[in-house]
Amino acid sequence: MVVKATKRTVTRKPNASERLSARDRLLAAADELFYSEGVHVVGIDRIVERAGVAKASLYSTFGSKEELVRAYLDKHFRNRQRRIERILAAHKTPREKLLGVFAEFEVALAGSEFRGCRFIMASAEARADDASEVVAEEYRSWLLTLFTDLVRAAGAKDAKRLGRQLALLYDGAAVAARMDHDRRGAASAMRSAVGALLDAAIRPKRQARR
Repeated sequence: MVVKATKRTVTRKPNASERLSARDRLLAAADELFYSEGVHVVGIDRIVERAGVAKASLYSTFGSKEELVRAYLDKHFRNRQRRIERILAAHKTPREKLLGVFAEFEVALAGSEFRGCRFIMASAEARADDASEVVAEEYRSWLLTLFTDLVRAAGAKDAKRLGRQLALLYDGAAVAARMDHDRRGAASAMRSAVGALLDAAIRPKRQARR
C-alpha cells in the first residue's frame, strides 16, 4: 500500500513592522528621522524608504509632508498631555503636582535619548504659518496655562508672571540639556531654580494654633 505524504500548510505570521498600518509606519519613520536630523532636512524619499511604504501611501494618508509634520508633532503633544494628566492625578496639592511635572521632565533631560524639545527644534526651522509653528504654539500655550493654573491654585499672588517664569525655565532647561555635555547638571539646575521660585512667590501656610 502506498501512503501519500500529506503536505502541511505553514502560515507565516507577519512580523511587528508588517502588522503596523502605513500611517503608523510613516509616523514611526518620521519620528526617528525628524528628531535626529530635523524636520526640513529630511525629505519624503527618506521617510518612505525608512517606513517601507510607497510614496503614494504618504500622500494618500497625509496629503503632504506638511501634514505628516503636523501629525508627528500632534502625536507627541497628545502623549505629553496624557503623561502630565497621570502625574497630576498622582499628587494631591498644586505644589506637589507642579514639582511632579518638573521631576518627570528632569528624568527625561538626563536620559541618553534626549536630543532636545521636539517643539522647540521644529519651531526653530519653521517658516511663518508652518504646521510645526502652529502645533508648537498650541503646545506652549497649553504648558503656560498649566503652570499658571497650578501656581494660582497654590496661592501665588502674581500667577501669570510666575507661570511664565516656570515656562521659561522649562524651555531653557531643554535647550541647555541639548547643548551641554553635562545633562544632569542642567536638570539639577532646573530643579533648584523651580524650588527657589516657588519658595519666593508662595509662602507656606501657617499651621493653626492649638
